Amino acid sequence: MTPKDAEFVEYVVKSIVDHPEEVKAERRVDEMGVLVTLHVHPEDMGMVIGRDGSTAKALRTLLRVVGARNNARVNLKISEPEGGKRARRSEEGDEKTGRNKEEKKEDIEEVVNDLKL
Repeated sequence: MTPKDAEFVEYVVKSIVDHPEEVKAERRVDEMGVLVTLHVHPEDMGMVIGRDGSTAKALRTLLRVVGARNNARVNLKISEPEGGKRARRSEEGDEKTGRNKEEKKEDIEEVVNDLKL
């Protein structure tokens, strides 16, 4: 099979990122099948992964379809770039609401108590 699967991934990802010149898909074949490793600019990781991983999941699904048409098992690995920033939820508070876990827990307990009445 020609490396059309890697070209396909590159084409799709280049159309959704801000730094398309830095998108690179490497293809490796082993006994498990085909592994396409995707490299992107650190700032584009959020676009490639998507909310709750939805974009990455869709890419993997499309890649499986491409592989199935060629009787090959194709997997996608998204390489985390050096200097990539991963948003982490802190104990101090949630970025969206500004509330910490204890405040959220108290709110949940209030709702549960109201339901019991």
